[in-house]
Amino acid sequence: MVIVTAIGWLVAGLVALLFGGDWLVRGASRLALLAGMSPLVIGLTVVAFGTSAPELAVSVAASLQGKTELALGNVVGSNLFNMFFILGLTALIVPLSVERRLIRLDVPVMVLLSIMVPIVGWDGTISRADGGLLIVLMLLYLGSLLRGSKRSPESVAVHPEEIAPMLPTGFVAGRWRKGIVSLAVIVAGLALLLFGSQAIVRGAVDLARLAGMSEMLIGLTIVAAGTSLPEVAASLVAASKGERDIAVGNVVGSNLFNVGMVLGSSAAVSSIGVPVPEAAWERDLFTFVVSALVCLPIFATGRVVSRWEGALLLAGYGLFLTTQILAAVEHPQSDGFDGAVLRLAVPVILIVLAADWLRWLLAPKPLGS
Repeated sequence: MVIVTAIGWLVAGLVALLFGGDWLVRGASRLALLAGMSPLVIGLTVVAFGTSAPELAVSVAASLQGKTELALGNVVGSNLFNMFFILGLTALIVPLSVERRLIRLDVPVMVLLSIMVPIVGWDGTISRADGGLLIVLMLLYLGSLLRGSKRSPESVAVHPEEIAPMLPTGFVAGRWRKGIVSLAVIVAGLALLLFGSQAIVRGAVDLARLAGMSEMLIGLTIVAAGTSLPEVAASLVAASKGERDIAVGNVVGSNLFNVGMVLGSSAAVSSIGVPVPEAAWERDLFTFVVSALVCLPIFATGRVVSRWEGALLLAGYGLFLTTQILAAVEHPQSDGFDGAVLRLAVPVILIVLAADWLRWLLAPKPLGS
């Protein structure tokens, strides 16, 4: 009976994710068109913040309950999952184009916020003041993002009432009705994504317990990935519908939101801040910062995330997950595997990225690029 129930939750969750991702992308695309905002900005804001709602709920609730280390682990794990798994899987299916502004502004801000985490946590705790600083930096970025979108040529239609006298009767009202409908579709899509992610986590945890997996291993793998399932659904659906800016913007925007708002809020609501355990310095925070830095060469080379680069990102996540599982089960070869990854995998990845960058630099460029 437990197996049947667990499978039922998994099926219901997958169906909800499928429809929720479709509705979210449809609503966001129409809203971008109506508001005169680019799909990238919508992906960086509406879609990214909406799909990061599970991380915000889990981390803030954990901090309020005194489980502050869970908040940090959730942010680090979710960002690694977003960058390595989601971006890698999406690019493996459909190569992703990258807008120039993403390379010039959004990714550098993501790198800055990622580096800020070990800096503010250097004393062993991300304090309330540190959390407030992360929130302020995020709000400054968001304000700049929205101001930039209003100055763009496409955003002339953001205030259609200003040109109402030149438009047919009822045109402005029609635009706002469509905007409200688009927002309703976005909210419905987000609701389905949240339900779907929770349903899949519930079903998967039940099956994992039946298989004899430990609670630590379940939390390390299933629950951590479960809060990122909305991002998976939104990015894959967006890419399949040709909305590749939304797919890329969702990943970058979600990572920004996780650090600035999720981790910042978690530290701000906790009386003791968010402690940074010693174990996090050994592997997790290093990989966390590297995952942000590696975006710059991947995004900048031809402004495309190719299939082989997607495969490289997936391989990187596989290595990270393997080290986590070996450490969780206290495997005797855990330390040796970590050392092998640092000595072999990291140099190989750096060499491959350098070769990709060099090939792009030497390739002939079309005029005007």
